[in-house]
Amino acid sequence: MKKRIWLTVFLVTPAILVALLLYAIAALSKKPLMNEPPVGAGAGETGGANAIGNVIAGHKADYTRADEAAEQAAAQPRMVQPESLEQGFILIVQDKSGRAKAESPIYLAGTVNNWNPADPAFKLTPQSDMRWRIEVPRPAAAPMEFKFTRGSWTLEELNADLSAPANRKLAPIDISKLTAGEKPRIELVVERWGDERPDFKPEGAAATAPMKVMGELRKLPVQGGAGGTAGQTRDLLVWLPPGYDDPRNAARTYPVLYLHDGQNLFDKPATAPGEWGVDETATELIGKGEMQPIIIVGIPHSGEGRIREYMPVAALDNVKPEGEEHIAWLLHEVMPRVERAFRVKTGPESTGIGGSSLGAAIALDAATRYPDRFGLLLAESLPLRTGKSEAWDAWTDNMTAWPRRVYLGVGGQETGPEADKTARNQAYADATRALDKKMASAGLGADRRLLIVDAQATHTESAWAKRLPQALRFLYPPMVDGTK
Repeated sequence: MKKRIWLTVFLVTPAILVALLLYAIAALSKKPLMNEPPVGAGAGETGGANAIGNVIAGHKADYTRADEAAEQAAAQPRMVQPESLEQGFILIVQDKSGRAKAESPIYLAGTVNNWNPADPAFKLTPQSDMRWRIEVPRPAAAPMEFKFTRGSWTLEELNADLSAPANRKLAPIDISKLTAGEKPRIELVVERWGDERPDFKPEGAAATAPMKVMGELRKLPVQGGAGGTAGQTRDLLVWLPPGYDDPRNAARTYPVLYLHDGQNLFDKPATAPGEWGVDETATELIGKGEMQPIIIVGIPHSGEGRIREYMPVAALDNVKPEGEEHIAWLLHEVMPRVERAFRVKTGPESTGIGGSSLGAAIALDAATRYPDRFGLLLAESLPLRTGKSEAWDAWTDNMTAWPRRVYLGVGGQETGPEADKTARNQAYADATRALDKKMASAGLGADRRLLIVDAQATHTESAWAKRLPQALRFLYPPMVDGTK
């Protein structure tokens, strides 16, 4: 009997020791052996033994390396631009100065809304923690550039030293920390505002300040406008050529040029970075005999409603185009009012229309819809790649009638000189070239078209001022024996 017991102990003891050894190894590796999965192709349920063998040999099973690699990959940051997220993103803004209030809220103005400083679709909402919030849908184009305002460019955000900051751009975010469909929260800070500058003047005060103009400028009030501006009164700014009031010219009539964004044509307003210098340029060219004496009518935009009234096509999200109504207002209110007050020629060969950016877009729309009224077109920096490019392309593809003479100007750096904007800049210039080729294909010869691509020029008043002499010489050449 004793022999059998000793024999059993002798036989069982090694197994117990092996089990204890395996248990100790498993405890040290923090991996319970019973959970080891099959390893190796075709191992089936025998793979567990394979795993045990690896552990006994002092090596982790292959599956642990795969698991750890997956875990490490999952833990790695996955950086993307917020604009690329289908669900959009949330901006949280701290207003350090505390000047933003319910009656003076914060707005986002940028490439998503053509830099409208008071776009109701991009108004931020105050939070209980004294910060402001906006949920931004995925932009149609990226990267997004923007600034914050309190309803106008006189109230734009400023740096701590009261200097104007560069356009904001969003930094990449780590989407590995987001759940599916979660909108990332991006924290931003506004240091100060435009009304903290010592020389700040409210927009209304700037609008009524005396203008510094070369020559004779008269104001002509008109009523109405497109959409929400129907009840508005605004002053047309009418520049008269040298000698207009000379008794010898009392019976003389003059060609006319209607230009949009009248606020920055003759003087620099507080809300714009510069002016066109139309009065100085026209005075000089007329004095040198390089162009005809003409009347120039600046049509001020309506402020908050500018984008809508100048939009001929639905190319921007959250913007209802009211361009057709605006053109009807030009034809039935503005032009008759000017023609009653001043001695203007009324035929299409003597009537021009123009503008820059969206002002150029609505001018192009008017000239191609009504070439019998507007025979001359001046279009600077057309926004043919702002927002939905396909909408702009469809719009120009449907144009079948053209004015008699067309000037097109565009910069080679419309969106800025930075290297990462090269492709975008090229797209704007190429779209303008394509429009010029379309007119050429329609039969407008070289004597009826002038395209200027200024390689170093950006989207600014100074660029339009620089190219203005070429435009005026081409559209209103000097008279020769009573004819152009």
